[in-house]
Amino acid sequence: MATTWVKSDRQRERERMRAGRARRSASTATVSTVVFLVLVVWAVTNAPGWNRVQDTFFNPGQFVTALPDVLDGFLLNVKIFLIAEPLILVVGLLVALARGLTAPVFFPLRCLAVAYTDIFRGVPTILLVYLVGFGLPALRLQGIPSDEATLGVIALTLSYGAYVAEVFRSGIDSVHPSQVSAARSLGLTHAKTMRFVVLPQAVRRVIPPLLNDFVSLQKDTALVATIGAIEALRQAQIHASTTFNYTPYLVAALLFVLLTIPMARFTDYLAARSQRRRGR
Repeated sequence: MATTWVKSDRQRERERMRAGRARRSASTATVSTVVFLVLVVWAVTNAPGWNRVQDTFFNPGQFVTALPDVLDGFLLNVKIFLIAEPLILVVGLLVALARGLTAPVFFPLRCLAVAYTDIFRGVPTILLVYLVGFGLPALRLQGIPSDEATLGVIALTLSYGAYVAEVFRSGIDSVHPSQVSAARSLGLTHAKTMRFVVLPQAVRRVIPPLLNDFVSLQKDTALVATIGAIEALRQAQIHASTTFNYTPYLVAALLFVLLTIPMARFTDYLAARSQRRRGR
């Protein structure tokens, strides 16, 4: 007959104590947060220039007027992000794999991968957007795109591909060499070892830092405004230049925040889950 486990009095007391500490911690955190926010709001709203700032940056009428156009431009930001993200993953993974090739015949390819990561991680993203956005069309070569959004995707892919390549490489290097040796001893080729043994583990380990990069990518899609793409930031600039009111910038900022915060929380969740798994 199966036995039923019954909690002891000491166990139930420990659980009550833990629950009480959790409630006290939550109450303290809530009260301190509310007090802090009240003090911040009081300090800002009682500043000498608050009335001018409120009218310039928090104007409800300008907010409502600018929202449709800025939201329409923000859809272009999302489109650029969704196109650039898979391209960055492909470029980053290919560069990381190229850097891991050890055969002498692949030395030129390995040098090219190293040069790519060094150069494109060193060039500021906004400068790269300028170089690609104005440099490629100036070549007047057949097949070179002239659309600002497409040029922005190319620039962001080149820039973030270098960072993602290093993230993938760190994940590949984190796989213990004994697993590679075991796979090779079973007769797997280098390509099959990477495909079936190394890459599945490496990808799982680098998902949180990859998502952090993509949070930054979503914000950096606004840089395509510098080459003329009519996205959220550019739409806000157009409204601000005609009304001399900066509330449209607040509209654009809120749209970016509403998109990036869920991604950031999801990244935190995956990182915490990964730590729990490693702790077991």
